[in-house]
Amino acid sequence: MDGISSFLASTLSLATPTLLAALGILVSERSGVLNIGTEGMMLVGALGGVLGSYYTGSVWLGTLIGIVVTVAFAAVFGVFAVLVKADQTVVGTGMNILASGLTITVNRAVFGASMSPPIIDTFDKVAIPLLKDIPILGPSLFTQTIPGYLAFVMVIATSFFLFRTNTGLKVRSVGENPQACDTVGINVSKVRFLAVLYSGILAGLAGAFISMGQLSFFTEGMIAGGGFMAVAAVVFGNYTPLGVLGASLVFGLSNASSYRLQALSTGIPSEFPNMLP
Repeated sequence: MDGISSFLASTLSLATPTLLAALGILVSERSGVLNIGTEGMMLVGALGGVLGSYYTGSVWLGTLIGIVVTVAFAAVFGVFAVLVKADQTVVGTGMNILASGLTITVNRAVFGASMSPPIIDTFDKVAIPLLKDIPILGPSLFTQTIPGYLAFVMVIATSFFLFRTNTGLKVRSVGENPQACDTVGINVSKVRFLAVLYSGILAGLAGAFISMGQLSFFTEGMIAGGGFMAVAAVVFGNYTPLGVLGASLVFGLSNASSYRLQALSTGIPSEFPNMLP
C-alpha cells in the first residue's frame, strides 16, 4: 500500500467510530434527546468489548458484550433524561463522569493497576474481490473491517429509516412537536427512550471498534473526546445522515493529517497537529 492509499485508509479508519456514534446521536437528536453522554457510552463499549473478547476469545462475542453493556448504560441515561425529564446536558455530563470512573475501576480490578493491558484479537480486514485491485482507491476503500463497511451502510439505512418509514416519521415528529404527537396518541417517552437505546448500540459498536479495530487493547480515557466529536459531526452535518458522513470524513482526514504531520518530523510543534480535529 503506497503513501496515498495508506493515508486514505487511515482517514476511513479514524472516521468510522465518529460516523457510527454520530448516526446514533442523529436519531436520538431527531427524537428530541441530545445524547451528550455518548463519550461515556463509547468508553463503556470499548472496555466491554475488550473484556468480552479477553474472556471469550472471540472479537465478535466481545463486540456483542460491549454493545449489550453500553445499551444498559444508555438505558440509565434514558431513564433520567427521558422518563424523569432531568436536564439532558447535566445527565449526559454525569454519565460521562460515571463512565470514566467506572471503566478505570473495572479495568484496574480485572487487570491490575500496574499490569500492562492484555493484547487481544482485532477485527480482520475483508477485501472485496476486483474492487480491491483499483489503483490507489482499491486498497483503502475496499479493504476494510466489517464495522468499517457497516458504518457506511448505516448511512444509507439511517437515511431510509428517518425519511422513508412510518417509524422514522414518528421519531422526527416527536422531536419537532411532542405535544401534537402526544395528542394523536404517540407515546413520546417510548419513542425517545428507544432512540436513546439505539444511539447506545452504535456508541457501543464505535467504542468496541476503537479498542479492537484501531487498537488491540483498552487504556483509560482512550476515547479522548471522540463522543463530543460525534456530537459536533451531527451539528456540522446539519442533522442529516449524508451530512454526518461528510463531517465524519472531514474529522477523520484531520486526525489522519495530524498523525502524519507528527510522524514526518517536520519541526512543527506537536500541539498544532493535535488541534487540527
